[in-house]
Amino acid sequence: MRSVSLKSLPEAELAAFQTHQSGNNCAVHAIAAAVKLLAGTEFSPEALSTEVDQLWRHGSFYRMLPGWAVTPGMQARLVTFLARTRNLPLEAQLKFLSLESLPTLLQEDNQALLLTFTWLPSRAPAIYHGNSSVNYNATRKAGGHTMLLVAYNPEHYSGSLPTPWGFVNSWIDGGTELFWMSENDLRKAWNIAFFPLNLRLSVIIKKLSDDENETDKITHRPC
Repeated sequence: MRSVSLKSLPEAELAAFQTHQSGNNCAVHAIAAAVKLLAGTEFSPEALSTEVDQLWRHGSFYRMLPGWAVTPGMQARLVTFLARTRNLPLEAQLKFLSLESLPTLLQEDNQALLLTFTWLPSRAPAIYHGNSSVNYNATRKAGGHTMLLVAYNPEHYSGSLPTPWGFVNSWIDGGTELFWMSENDLRKAWNIAFFPLNLRLSVIIKKLSDDENETDKITHRPC
């Protein structure tokens, strides 16, 4: 499979969409980056996180608790909320995807993929910045992390390790390099660790055409 990237953009342009997170806001940052890439609309991830916390206190749950994790299902619902309240031509779908399908999905310029990784203690997947051999996810704790998948390059290496999967990640502001994972680490961590099955649950955010957007408005208009 040849190299592919979201909207066929080079790594440096994609890396510019990275914003540094504070707290447990990785999914919010990933959504904000996807919305900016697809619709050209920019949100402050921190302001959006604050809004999500306020909505939780009023009974609209787009994260598990204020300041806490945003599950894939909640990510899809949050994108739908943003599309409705900000009049954005976007829709979100929750999908069980195969690793083999990802390069093909990346070729679609009108959609973006949010992947959520979870792991048990001492089993965190390695995540590398650019070509560096330094593992930025060297933790022994159980955890989870959401990133925006934007590139597949079978010739990419971090140090001497093949790392073909490139992500916009919320551990840095901008820069010229993406964060990368090996295929083995991606396979192991792209699941819901608390379930007995390896369920590769992900969110596809799609930019609607003008016709699709008008149909969506009619179908989902308020009563």
